Order: sequence, then structure tokens, then C-alpha cells
Amino acid sequence: MTKEKIEKLISQLTLQEKVGMIHGDGFFTTKGVERLGIPPFKTSDGPRGVRKDFENDTWKEIGLNCDDVSYLPCNAALAATWNRALAYSTGKLLGKEARGRGKDMILAPGINIMRTPLCGRNFEYMGEDPYLVSEMVVPIVQGIEENDVSACVKHFAVNNQETRRLDVNVEVSERALREIYLPGFEAAVRRGKVKGIMGAYNKLRGRHCCHHEYLLNEILRKEWGFAGIMVSDWGGVHDTREALMNGIDMEMSVTNDFDAYFMADPLIGMIENGAVDRKTALAKIDEKVRHILNVMNRLHMLDGERSAGGYNDYNDKAALRQTARESVVLLKNDKELLPLDKRKMKRLLVVGENANRKHAPGGGSAEIKALYEITPLMGIQMLLGGNTEVVYKPGYFNEDIGNIWANTGDSENGQVDSLNQSGGMTQATPELEIKETHQMEMNEKYLQEALEAAQDADAVIFVGGLTHDYDTEGQDRTDMKLPYDQDRLIAELLKVRPDTVVTLVAGSPVDMSAWIEDVNALVFSWYAGMEGGIALAEVLFGEFNPSGHLPETFPVSEKDCPAVVLGEFPGEDNVNYGEDIYVGYRYYDTYDVETAFPFGYGLSYTDFVMTGIRAEVIEDTAESKEVKVRFDLSNIGDRAGAAVAQIYVADKRPKVRKAAKELKAFEKIYLEAGETREVTLMLEREAFTYYDEASHSFKVDAGSYMLLLAKNAEEIADITEIEFAV
Repeated sequence: MTKEKIEKLISQLTLQEKVGMIHGDGFFTTKGVERLGIPPFKTSDGPRGVRKDFENDTWKEIGLNCDDVSYLPCNAALAATWNRALAYSTGKLLGKEARGRGKDMILAPGINIMRTPLCGRNFEYMGEDPYLVSEMVVPIVQGIEENDVSACVKHFAVNNQETRRLDVNVEVSERALREIYLPGFEAAVRRGKVKGIMGAYNKLRGRHCCHHEYLLNEILRKEWGFAGIMVSDWGGVHDTREALMNGIDMEMSVTNDFDAYFMADPLIGMIENGAVDRKTALAKIDEKVRHILNVMNRLHMLDGERSAGGYNDYNDKAALRQTARESVVLLKNDKELLPLDKRKMKRLLVVGENANRKHAPGGGSAEIKALYEITPLMGIQMLLGGNTEVVYKPGYFNEDIGNIWANTGDSENGQVDSLNQSGGMTQATPELEIKETHQMEMNEKYLQEALEAAQDADAVIFVGGLTHDYDTEGQDRTDMKLPYDQDRLIAELLKVRPDTVVTLVAGSPVDMSAWIEDVNALVFSWYAGMEGGIALAEVLFGEFNPSGHLPETFPVSEKDCPAVVLGEFPGEDNVNYGEDIYVGYRYYDTYDVETAFPFGYGLSYTDFVMTGIRAEVIEDTAESKEVKVRFDLSNIGDRAGAAVAQIYVADKRPKVRKAAKELKAFEKIYLEAGETREVTLMLEREAFTYYDEASHSFKVDAGSYMLLLAKNAEEIADITEIEFAV
């Protein structure tokens, strides 16, 4: 449809019809205009798959089995692969299934920076580094939108805690905003050409992000040229006039009084009673409708030539398993306990409630109805077959209290409940506290059973970690401690069996200090999707060589996190981002703070050597920089594997305060045993810039820069230098 035809459509719409298009007429849909061939616009939650369907105006499930979908690895797992191609294939499947379910927009991916390890939604995000986030979000957006479905990148912006998420006010420097918290969104818009952005619940500098003039009009629309749909988070709009004037296109919420939404009857009333200038208001409404119609047109919703979508096929399933495999991070392998030899395994003990737990139904709006989910216990049994006796002991007690976030509580409306207490809290799960005595009794019983069973097993695998009682929307953790008294269980198991393999399943770092010195084999897995259990088993038994790397620093304790050190997490009415640009490894590295495991860390069953870094300045002008970086990568081990080569940039004599170094390039490279390859990476101007608040622009200073070839943020393999003259 041409621009002229879209303008003609707009001219034919009544005010009431236009307003119907810019606010919810159901929990996940807006009104269409049947007489003009404009369909309703249908959305769905979707960080880990297309969410189950509810009735249009009640939070009751439709109760059918046609909304079972593929369970995708969470975004933290996806980021841990450091593999852009897997981000694309994951997005492609998500978009295909969204389209197959009749959705126009999938509310994914989430890319908020992991400012602390305690945020309840960290599992939905892609790490602590803006460059890694930017590189992963672009292909997932492109994969989604191949299917005539809009992605919706969220939450714009500085939504880095769940506690009081509806009213907490964030104060952050312009430099930190531009260098840390916005680059992923800018990449999604400029490079990914994303069609949808979701506003954040919180305030920035005193104004709600869902109708923030500076964020939405100045940065998103004018600077970045975003022409897609800006949708509110559900319940994120608080003022009719601000919503009219400041960039939001579509107001959605969780209550069924749809005509009472701020951009519904109250908007019409303001126009009719003269509370706003009529001409200005109508122009703003037309602008919102224009954005919606343009996206509808790009999705072929207006011309009948739209993709039908579908469900996963064999290739999709294989891609999901590969993503799960590559997300597994080998953290320790002292004494080369891993991989385990299944030929020598007659009796295997698996300990830990997470071995048998399914995670797809939890986490808040990330919940889905999975077609299936292979748990770690199931994956191990599938891999070993009938040749090994697999004994399972839970080891600790975690009573299944159900999904504490969705569709529970006195109101019987978990979505509405989720907006109480200013939208979120920081505390342990109340239901677990109530059962504390029973929990302790059962833990003791399960502990003794596990220790007894460990005596005569050929090997012991512990599978613990977190669940969506802790990794969940609407709730932050108070600390990094493992729940359910797991520290004691792990420590006791290691006394009885020092060769115990410890595996943690979680979406965020945990405190391992109680036993980390005693464990020899440690594996970190994530909420890795429907194939996650078999992928983990394949890593443990050597069917797949681990290649995952941490997308965030694992601090020793939450007390080492800069936001916590400053007393600015979770904060009260106002949260001052006093750590500024020093988020994640930028802080730990610059201020020499010991970590449990650094950003970018991950071991393999083979060994890699990175040497001979050399750099050539191809272009050096005030407007453009181009540097070619080459190095040699060798697999010196006896099996094929993948290395993640990381390039960090350090300004030798900075004119402003800078982090010690910053990630600016990476590549995942597969090598056969004994293979050596020359690798070439390119660095552009953005790799050397910082945001100058005086000139309101990104600058590059002349001078010397070190280029660090690294295996992770703490393990530097080689260094070279370049010089910019201008």
C-alpha cells in the first residue's frame, strides 16, 4: 500500500475509530475498523515462546491445547552462546510460531542491561555489556520479523529492577544513559529496523518512560528515526495529555475497563471539552495511527499477502538444541572430571530438585505452555539409555507452590496483582517463609537420603540453582544465596564424594563461596528451553564440547556489585545510578574487585591459544575510523571445539574517566583438533568513542589505544597498539 493510500485511510477514519486503534480493546488486542479493511492489532508476550491465550477481557485461559508452543532458551542463555547465528534462528522460530498463532507483534526480546545480579527479570535479558547486547538483538529481531510479525524490543529504558517498578525514579548521567543503557535499543532500531518498541514502567528523571518526551520524541523518533509502533508496557501509561503528546502509539493495560484507558474516552473528552488544542490533538492522533498503519502495511496486514507462519519442524528443533548446547558454561573442570564416561557408568546418582523441575510455566509474563520440556534428569536418562541405573534423590525440599506471579491472590487476577506494591518488591517468596519449619524437616530427610545414596554410586551429579520462585517478574532477590539450604547439601555431598559434579540451573548468578574451593567440576546452565535437559546431558557426557561464555560477571557476593556498594539497589523513591558507566566488568576490572567468574568466561574440553594480534589503521578521519585486527587462533587439544575470541579496547591516556577496557568485537570460531586459523575482525569508529555531554555527541580523541585479545575480561592473551592522529 502506498503512502498516499495510507493517508487516504487516515482521512476516512472517525475520531472514535482512530482512538480505538491506539488503545487496548482486549488484553492483547486493539480495535480494528472493519468497514475500511483495517484488522485488530494482536500482540502476545513472548520472551521464551508465544504465551498461552487468554479470553479477550478476562484473565482466564482459553482452556484449549492449541496454544502449546516451542519453549525457547531464555535470553540470558541465548546471550551465553555468543553466537549471532543462533540468535537469528531463535528469532526466526519465535516469529514463525507467533505468526502461526495469529499474532501481529511478539513482545520480545528483552534487552535491559543487567545492572545487578539481583533483578528478578535478568533471565529475560542479554547481559551486562551494551556491545554484546547490540550484537545479539539485531539478528533476533531480523529472525522474528522475517515472518510478517513485529518484534517489540523492551523495556525502553533503564528498567533495571522490579522493586517499585511502577513509580521508581531513575537518575542517571547522560553519558551512562548513552554508553550503557541505550546502545542495544539504538542497534535494534538503526540496524535491526525493528517495528516495535515497548516503554518501561519506571520513571527517568521524574517522568514516566511510557510518555517521556526526551526518550520517545527526541531520541527514539528524531535521532534514531524510529517509524514503528511505540507500545506501552501493560499499565505503564499514567497521564492522558502526556501520552497524547509524547510519542506513545498504543496504550495497553491489564484491566478490562478498556474505554477508561488514558488514551480512550478520557482522550476524546479532553478534545471535546477544549482541555487540549483540537488541531494539535488530532494531528498527534493521526501520527499514532499513521505509525500503526505503516507497520500493518509492512506486515502485509492490509493487502492479504501475509505469511501463514507455523510450528517448529526438524530443523527448528535441531537449532533449539544447538542453542541450548552452546549456552552451557563450563566454569570449573579441575582434575578433568568432565566429561563423564558413560561406558563406565553402571549406577549414577542425580541429586537436586532442579533435575526434575520444569521451568516453562513460570517467571511472570515469560510463562508459556511448552509442547514439551526435557528436564536434566530426563536428558541424562535419554542419553544413557538402559545401560545405566539412574537413581534420583531430590536432596532438598522445594514444595511446588505454583506460579506466584500469574493468576493468583485474592483478586484471582495475577496480572492486576502484579501492579500492586508499586509493581514489585524485594523479598523472599512469602509462601516459602511460611513453610520454613516444614522445609527444614524435609531438607534434613532429603539430605540424608542423598548422602546415603552417594556412597556406592559410580558418579554423582548435583543439579540445583534457582527457580522462577526467584527469577521472576515483579520481584527482585535480596541476595545471591542459593535457596532451600542448597549450600549445606553441596558441601556435605563434596565431603562424601569430592568428585561430585555440580550443575546449576538459573537465570542469574548465585553465591558459591560456601563450597567453590572444594568443587572440581562446575557447570552453569540456564532456563535453556525444551531441549535444555538433553543439551546439558550431552555436555556432561562429552557428546558436545561446551562453548558457552558468561554474558555477565559472576561476583563473589551481591555486596561486591557497584550498585549495592553505593546503596542504590533497589532504592526507594529515587535510584541514583551513582556507579555511572562502571557497570559489570567495567567496575570490577577498573577498581580491581575480585570476582567469582569474569565476564566472557567459559572453559572447553579442549585448549585454545590466541596469539599474534596485529592491527592496521585503514581509515583515520574525524568522521570515520576503521581498524583491521588480525590474530592467530589454534586448537591445541585433542577434540574439536569452539572458542570465543574477544577484543577489548583501552584508551592509554584518556581525556575523560573511562573504564579500564571495553568489549568492542567478538567472534565464535569452530576449530578441529590441531587446527590453526587466522582470524580477521574489523573495528569501526564506535569502538573508540565516548559520549561527550558538553557537545551532546560521541567523540573519538586522537592518541594511543590498546587492543586486547582476550579469552574473557580477566584473561588477556595478547596486546597491540594503534594511534589515531585526528
